[in-house]
Amino acid sequence: MNQCRHQPLNGTSVKKLCISLVPIFNHLQDDDMFEIAKTSQSKTYQKGEIIFEAGDASDYLYIVHKGQVKIYRLTESGKDQLIRIMCPGDFMGELSLFTKESLTNYAEAMKQTELCVIHKSDLRKILLTKPEISLKILEVFSSRLDEAEKAIERFHTQDAEKRIASYLIDLVHKTHPKLSPENKAIEITLPMSKRDLASYIGMTQETLSRRLSSFQELGWIEQTGQRKLNIMELKMVMKIATE
Repeated sequence: MNQCRHQPLNGTSVKKLCISLVPIFNHLQDDDMFEIAKTSQSKTYQKGEIIFEAGDASDYLYIVHKGQVKIYRLTESGKDQLIRIMCPGDFMGELSLFTKESLTNYAEAMKQTELCVIHKSDLRKILLTKPEISLKILEVFSSRLDEAEKAIERFHTQDAEKRIASYLIDLVHKTHPKLSPENKAIEITLPMSKRDLASYIGMTQETLSRRLSSFQELGWIEQTGQRKLNIMELKMVMKIATE
């Protein structure tokens, strides 16, 4: 039974719940998380609303409590280049802790989104008393750097078919880590629209749609919804991804 149903949360308790979602904070004791929560502000953004944009001062750490945020850059031609999708528990703006440079990316709410926002001056004070948080932040930096390097490799060495196959296999591994190549009809849900996915893996939406239709005609996948599909021939998709 949900005990919180009869215990309304005050503002600080809600922010503490937000803080507890984040890997860089959730290893702390409750009292420590409560103290961090008291330094944060709660902000709500509607779908399509810009949270920050390139050129803004990097003064805050933003934590996603509810909703979804896309981080992107604008190419020289003015098109969006999607970098990542932020979900509850993810954070952004962390470079504000280490640099005075302006932000280089855009952040946009993909649906109604609630954020917890901490000013860098408050967060720096916290890091001085809790240095283990810095190590957690470095872990996230390393993970994002690895993700960025893989994306660069995809753009420069893989054709459209291989990029799509590689992405699908990565998604299978994340959502079904114990599967073997012998499994059939593995259901996956794309975490973003096909328009955003095309931007993320560096192709037009039309190219993405054509390649997915080709995979379906070959019997490798089955598209069952706007974002849902079944991997029918995991071995074949893995072969394309690793060739």
